[in-house]
Amino acid sequence: GTIMLYSMTGYGRAEAILKDKTCLIEVKSLNGKQFDVRLNIPSILKPIEVEIRNTLNEHLFRGSVECSIAVRSNGASKPVNINKELAKSYYQPIVELADELGIGKENILSTLLKMPDVVSSTNEVLSDEEKQAIFNLLKQAIDLLNIHRQTEGKSIELDLLERVAGIEAQQAAIALLEPNRRTKIKEGLIKLLEQNVGPDKYDNNRLEQELIYYIEKIDISEERVRLTNHCAYFKSILAEKDPNKGKKLSFVLQEMGREINTTGSKANDVDIQKAVIVMKDELEKAKEQILNVL
Repeated sequence: GTIMLYSMTGYGRAEAILKDKTCLIEVKSLNGKQFDVRLNIPSILKPIEVEIRNTLNEHLFRGSVECSIAVRSNGASKPVNINKELAKSYYQPIVELADELGIGKENILSTLLKMPDVVSSTNEVLSDEEKQAIFNLLKQAIDLLNIHRQTEGKSIELDLLERVAGIEAQQAAIALLEPNRRTKIKEGLIKLLEQNVGPDKYDNNRLEQELIYYIEKIDISEERVRLTNHCAYFKSILAEKDPNKGKKLSFVLQEMGREINTTGSKANDVDIQKAVIVMKDELEKAKEQILNVL
């Protein structure tokens, strides 16, 4: 079936020649709680910066995204424009640096000309078809990144399903230990009474009432029902078509943790306690994986 889970991590790269220019786009994403973009684009693309950001947001949803776009002119020489004010503002700190390091200043001009945006082609503007071509290229890079995210998502999904199966297996083990626990509690109480009150001196009705009260207090059947439901819900979210589901899954894991903890604190039984520890371990591993899920 189609992969329903995406990782937040991915990489995509696309390059194309647009008439007299070459354009290279690289997009990287890592996990992050929100969506934030670091954009590295040449000044010729500044007019469409907002659209570029929106396109990234629309297709990547969440994560820490880095996108760099390079546009180079191929051959055809155009008149250039030197931004003198900008060059002057670069000049002072560069001279100071050269002095501090005791380096000669012969090559200072060539350094200045290489600084960002000092030299630009005169009043160069992107044509509409160039803009369109750049957005098509951006989509290509994003699609490649998403394929990457999907591949990683597949292995995360398998891992998460394994963790939930692990929790469910412990649940089944606890279900088998449950009935025996009541007998153990009853025997323990009788033993206490016989030691302190003497055999046959205690009131049987009173014993039954104490037992009912005690067993109710440590009853974990509700926790078991809820945990079973949470596990089923978790798996159903995994199967949903919406790729953006990390936060939802994370929330369900928290709920699962709550039931597992209560089961642990009510357990009063070494074997159930062991099962709870295994469940907690599976849950922690699942929570770690969720951090990478879109």
